[in-house]
Amino acid sequence: MALYSLGDLEKIVTAVFVNSKSSSVNAELVARALIKAEADGLASHGLARVTSYANQSISGKVNGFAEPKMIQGGLCSGYVNAFNGFAYPAIDLGLEWSLKKIDTAGIVGVGISNSHHSGVMGHHVEKIAMAGFIGIGFTNSPSALGPWGGDKAIFGTNPIAFSCPRKGFEPIVIDLSMSKAARGKIMVAAEKGDAIPEGWALDQSGQPTTDPKAALAGTMLPMGEAKGAALTLMIEILTASLTGSNYGFEASSFFSPEGPPPSIGQTFIIIDAKAFGGSDFDSRIGVLMNEILKQPGVRLPGQKRFKARKKSYEEGVEVAESLIVNFQERISKEI
Repeated sequence: MALYSLGDLEKIVTAVFVNSKSSSVNAELVARALIKAEADGLASHGLARVTSYANQSISGKVNGFAEPKMIQGGLCSGYVNAFNGFAYPAIDLGLEWSLKKIDTAGIVGVGISNSHHSGVMGHHVEKIAMAGFIGIGFTNSPSALGPWGGDKAIFGTNPIAFSCPRKGFEPIVIDLSMSKAARGKIMVAAEKGDAIPEGWALDQSGQPTTDPKAALAGTMLPMGEAKGAALTLMIEILTASLTGSNYGFEASSFFSPEGPPPSIGQTFIIIDAKAFGGSDFDSRIGVLMNEILKQPGVRLPGQKRFKARKKSYEEGVEVAESLIVNFQERISKEI
C-alpha cells in the first residue's frame, strides 16, 4: 500500500478514461466522482469501479464520448438524455438546470434517461443541499431483488438518497439501497468463500441460503420485507417508468463489458422550503437536530462520510501499488 493525494489519484484515473475511449470532459467528471467516493471511505464505489467502467467504455457498452442533452418537459420539470454515456455528466447537467429553475419554481423535478451506474447517490443530493435546498434522488439498477413472495429477480437494489441543508453545518445526507445487505458484501463473501447470514438472500429455487454464490444466482431480500419490496417497486416506477428507461430485469450488468448498455434511469426532486411556507426552515431544522443530538452516541446521517473526506483531503488515501501499476499500464496501452 502507498499513500496518494486525491489530486494525484484524480489525474491518474482521468488519464485511464481518456485512454479508454472517453472524452476528456467525461473522463474528468467520472474520475472526480470515483475519487470522492474513495475519499469518503466508500471503496465499493471508488477506485474499485475504474476497471469495469473503463472496459465498458472500450467495448462501447458505455459511450465515453456521449454529450448529454437537457430537455425541458414542463414548467418546472425536464429530463436529460444520457445517450448511454456515463451517468455523472448527465446528472450534473440535470442538477445544474434544476438549480437555475428552483428560485422561481419552488419545486423542480428532473429525470435522467438512457443512463448508467450513478455511483454514490448521496453525492448528487449533497450538491442540492449545499445550494440551500432539499434534495431527493432515486435510481434503478440491474435486477437483484424479487417482488415479495416471488423467487425471480425483477428490481435492482434501487438506492434512494435524501439531503437537507443545515445552516453553519454539513447537510444531512441519507443514502441507502433497498436490499437487506449490500450486493457488494455478498460478492466479497463469494470471493473469500465465506458464508453469509441467513435472511440476506434466496437461491434460484426461492429457498433461504447462506451460500453467497447461490445468493448471487438467486435473489437478494429487501430490507423491511414486504414494505421494502413495495418501496423498491415505487422507485422502479419513479425511475425507469417515468424516464422511459430499462427496468431492472431488462438492464445489463454494471460490471461486465459485454452486452447492450444498461439504459437505466434516475430521478431527482429539488425543493425550496420557502415555497412551502418554511420561512423559518433553517431555525426549525436546528431545533430538530439539537434535540436528536442531546442523546449520547447519536450521529447524524452522512457525518461519517464528511469526517472521512476531510481526513482524506488532508492526509491522502492508501492505495494498493498493484492497482496503480494496473492503471499506469492502461494509460500507456494502445487502444
